[in-house]
Amino acid sequence: MTVRATSRGAQRTSLEGTRAEVLICGASFAGLAAARELAGSGASVLVIDRYEIGERQTSACACPTPWLEALGLADSIKQELPYMSFSTPHGSARYRLPWSWSSFDYRKLCELLWDQCGDARFETAKVESVGNRRADGLVEVMTDRGVILAPLVVDALGWRRVLSSPHYQPPEAPLSRGLEVHPEHDGSGDALDIWIERSIVRRGYGWRVPAADEARIGVGSYDPNEHVKQSTVELAERLDRDAVGYQGNWFPHRLREATEGGIFFAGDSAGHCFPLSGEGIRTAFYFGIACGRELRAVIDGRSDRAAALAAYERFNSAHKRPFAIALALQRLIPALPPRLLTALLSLIGRQAIVDRAFGWYLDQASPQFATPDALHSTAGAVGDARVFAGASR
Repeated sequence: MTVRATSRGAQRTSLEGTRAEVLICGASFAGLAAARELAGSGASVLVIDRYEIGERQTSACACPTPWLEALGLADSIKQELPYMSFSTPHGSARYRLPWSWSSFDYRKLCELLWDQCGDARFETAKVESVGNRRADGLVEVMTDRGVILAPLVVDALGWRRVLSSPHYQPPEAPLSRGLEVHPEHDGSGDALDIWIERSIVRRGYGWRVPAADEARIGVGSYDPNEHVKQSTVELAERLDRDAVGYQGNWFPHRLREATEGGIFFAGDSAGHCFPLSGEGIRTAFYFGIACGRELRAVIDGRSDRAAALAAYERFNSAHKRPFAIALALQRLIPALPPRLLTALLSLIGRQAIVDRAFGWYLDQASPQFATPDALHSTAGAVGDARVFAGASR
């Protein structure tokens, strides 16, 4: 069970009336990526989260290695995985990828990312809702430590989209659900393993991610009504591992608007979790960076809030097509006859096809976007996003 490191009692002083130029709600992948873009800007940046930075991991299996390297987070890597395997009841296929996955230490990754956020300030506070939008341009954010005010506000709090109305409510919302366990492991294995079997989960997949001293074994269902605990336990037993160290969460599978009511949304709160794979870490980095660059443009006087919101929404909308393709595949693949799916996996296993398919997949949120020579504002990056998205076509 996670041990909370957040302050309690008298240590939780009031934040009532606290002001910042930028308020970032959520201190995980998207929120920290956005804050990172504001380092050295001279702005007062306040990051708040219910938990300490790196304290509460809900799901962080693995991320493409090029993203961790581009962000200077390679020291958080636990194990690099250059292969993927896909298994069905009728066979399996193993692919060598044109890039690798890496499992990582969540706390260390968050701490490394926070180290890059310059003079940003962090406070633990539970965000409850958005309040009034005042005539002076300040937005009121209600927390359990009082009302915080800022003209630029980011919701990177996850799938609940707390600063929106109405909130997402499972199982009615377009959400998937996942659960994984973390038994001890001997560090062997060089592949991220996927099981597509209806006996495990009717619409979804199971996985195993080697992470040095532990294995991350779990099941994800595209159907939010389908419980996955028993399936997760059974998969762990099949792999001769104990079902210990549970963690899980809902995750979105549909792109949402990235702005609403003068607020920026990034990560799961904007549906920035890629359908089919359920991968949301690198997309949280990607859209968090894009959001941060728009905020930086406002701070630097190159833009204003209205223009930044519009540019960020355009950037978000430029990605609708690949997200729609992945969602269509998410609906199609579970409906395919298992023998046909096995044959298709074998066909795709030709190296030229693997390179092209997985190159396209990575390019939908390319690690190039994180490099210093990338655009400093998404105002010009809508076209840039299309270049990245089409780089392997």
